[in-house]
Amino acid sequence: MGLDIRTMVVMTSLLALMLAGLLALASMHSGNIRGIRHWAMAETCIGLGLGVSFAQIRPGSGWPILFGAFMMVVGLNLQLAGINAFQGKMPRWRWMVVSIVLLVAVDVWFAIIHPDVVSRAVANSLIFAAISFACAKALLIDAEPPLRTAYRLTGGSFVLLAVLFVARAGFVFSVPAGGYGIYAPLLINPVTFFIGSIIQLTLAFGFVLMMNYKIASDLQTLATRDSLTGTLNRRSLEEEFSRLSALYSRTGGVLSVMMVDVDHFKRVNDRHGHLVGDRVLRQLASMAQGTIRKQDYLARYGGEEFCILMPATSEHDAGLMAERLRQIYAATPMNADDGVIYSTISIGVADSTQAGLEFSKLIVAADKALYKAKQTGRNRVVACSELE
Repeated sequence: MGLDIRTMVVMTSLLALMLAGLLALASMHSGNIRGIRHWAMAETCIGLGLGVSFAQIRPGSGWPILFGAFMMVVGLNLQLAGINAFQGKMPRWRWMVVSIVLLVAVDVWFAIIHPDVVSRAVANSLIFAAISFACAKALLIDAEPPLRTAYRLTGGSFVLLAVLFVARAGFVFSVPAGGYGIYAPLLINPVTFFIGSIIQLTLAFGFVLMMNYKIASDLQTLATRDSLTGTLNRRSLEEEFSRLSALYSRTGGVLSVMMVDVDHFKRVNDRHGHLVGDRVLRQLASMAQGTIRKQDYLARYGGEEFCILMPATSEHDAGLMAERLRQIYAATPMNADDGVIYSTISIGVADSTQAGLEFSKLIVAADKALYKAKQTGRNRVVACSELE
């Protein structure tokens, strides 16, 4: 038995509401992933709009259809807002409000003031298409490879949805006068809703895929990054060193290490509190990240101590970079609630020509140089070669 237009729309409506419920549940356990609530509300609007449109009791009443169109344009705009939020951007609410007001004005004009069902259907379809194209444009951008797949799937689905709306507008416009109606036995109606329901399912799947990649990325960050400073953690640094040492043992080359320690850090914590101490560490990490090169690796090694791994760098060159970091840090005050804090750092430097390509030995050599810097007055750089 074939499915009529009402059955298709009711099924699509129920599907949208079920997806809204699933997304609403996901938003409760999504951590810092933004945009999920927007999509949950979008699916709710689309589901309610379709359901109300085809649940009217009195034949010929246009208000349910007007309500359905309104909910559809709100739902599409919420999907666009969800995409912007997911990407960390501010939704362009002004343009979204403009599209909603435009649709309401068009529907009121062609439904009440100057009734014309064809013009109303064409205008609505073109507005829906424009918003769908905006969603596709926001997604079809350059992104890191794992997320790019989800973006392309979801963005491509929005393109298909926009094309579907444009095709519907063209078909409705070509129907002879008096021949079109939302319930008219025309092929375009069941075909549109059937394809549209498939696309909506694909859109929801694409957004869930985006969420999955984001969750995987966040878990990877938690596993490899220090939560306070955003630098690599000790385990990640050791993995990078193993990779580089294996390469350099075959091809030759020099690896250097800096051990960086905040001077009198316990005194900072005791005088100003641990929150200020955390700010000091974050400031040091930020300055170090801005001083080193892209190919270097910065890690929080423990407490107030940081380690910087520098490929293809001699002890002399690493010492120059360390001195530059020391000067920048010493010259930059930090504002605290109880005054201005001036802090300094001590740095020990070593390279693999003296300590070898074993991680523990290289760290010990740099740590000895750091200890010497502390012993001789702090706020200075000492190289491992100076200890001999």
